[in-house]
Amino acid sequence: MAGRQTVHHEGMDLDFQLVLLRRMADHNPDLVEGARRALGASIADMREANKRWQAMVRSPRSRSAAARYRSVLGEPESVVPRRLGDVGCEARRWALPLWPDLRFEVLVGPDGAVWNEWLVRAPGVPAPRLETLDDLAPWSCTVDEAAGAFAPARPLEGTAPTRWGLAFTAPAPDGVRHEVVAEFTWGLLQRTAVIT
Repeated sequence: MAGRQTVHHEGMDLDFQLVLLRRMADHNPDLVEGARRALGASIADMREANKRWQAMVRSPRSRSAAARYRSVLGEPESVVPRRLGDVGCEARRWALPLWPDLRFEVLVGPDGAVWNEWLVRAPGVPAPRLETLDDLAPWSCTVDEAAGAFAPARPLEGTAPTRWGLAFTAPAPDGVRHEVVAEFTWGLLQRTAVIT
């Protein structure tokens, strides 16, 4: 998140940013608190935004996930065709003021189903340097960036639909290599644990 300035943004996308933060609060309450304040939102605002989101997701008249994101975030900043194996899909991306260097990406299949939804690095923004365990600070990188920097990384099942895990080997600053498990929420690194 850039600086300590307040990020003024009205409407549904403010709600959506609060929903993302609510999921991250379990791991990084201090970062979430700073981000919430930067958005000019109270704890009650975050609770209410999450309640509205859950009601929208669970409503029997709920629109598809792809349509839901468009209704909440507006038209995507970009729509890029992508291939996953033999199947084509669309990567729809939105800018969020809270994370100017990232985009919220939704992968939508040919039938309109959402295959994935997470934060990715914005086009043209350089990826962070990830060389040692010390570089793996909360919110410093995305799933793809950590997997690429510490290949081969093994995906792990997350503890919730918006959570992912990666297992990989990474060196400490002294060069000693360790087995590491990294946890991500909405695609953004939340914490790492050294296993051995």
